Amino acid sequence: MVFLAGFVDSIGGGGGLISLPAYLFAGLPPHTALATNKLSSSIGTTISAVRLFRYMDLPLAGACVLCSLIGSSLGSNLALLASDQLIRYMLLPVLPIVAYYVLRKKELNSHEKEPLSRGNTFLVSMPASFLVGMYDGFYGPGTGTFLILLYTGLARIDLLTASANTKAVNLASNIGALTVFLLNGKVFFALGLPAAACCIAGNYLGSGMVVKNGSRIVRPIILFVLTVLFFKVLWGK
Repeated sequence: MVFLAGFVDSIGGGGGLISLPAYLFAGLPPHTALATNKLSSSIGTTISAVRLFRYMDLPLAGACVLCSLIGSSLGSNLALLASDQLIRYMLLPVLPIVAYYVLRKKELNSHEKEPLSRGNTFLVSMPASFLVGMYDGFYGPGTGTFLILLYTGLARIDLLTASANTKAVNLASNIGALTVFLLNGKVFFALGLPAAACCIAGNYLGSGMVVKNGSRIVRPIILFVLTVLFFKVLWGK
């Protein structure tokens, strides 16, 4: 299950939709499941980030990484205090809108519109990274999907660069949340470390498919993730 989660996450994000229920099914308490998932996903996402490193816009990725790290640390601290009901209610109206946006676009590439100026690209990408990073620390599933959509749709970054930057930013949000959970003793290493090995394999295979197939594979994976996440939120499971 965690191998599949890593594979899906490396392509279009949303691997947490698979891995989080798997950890809960294994009998882990919710906060421990969330924390352990951050351990395995952090290690797996590192592989994707390394494979896609040469396609990153490094100055932009660096700025977004910092924003994501701060947001994730804040979100994970809130997660230790709050129920996930609030984020579920917030997602219900958002997910159908995002899915409609993806369906309308023939491709997830930014060449359909004029690119933003360099400064505006930073102004759009950095707040988006902070907010999605905060969401990742608090709840998590679909983080990579949301980042790709925001980077290609609002910041008008090309898909390959957006996918590559997403891996760096998602890794930062994972590390930020993982650090908070480690300090609070929530990570279950006996399960998280073996699962991380499976996640590494899935991320390695999936990130290679992103480079070769681009939007032909990213778009359907994103739609699948959004659909599953919507029904998961709707029924609260």
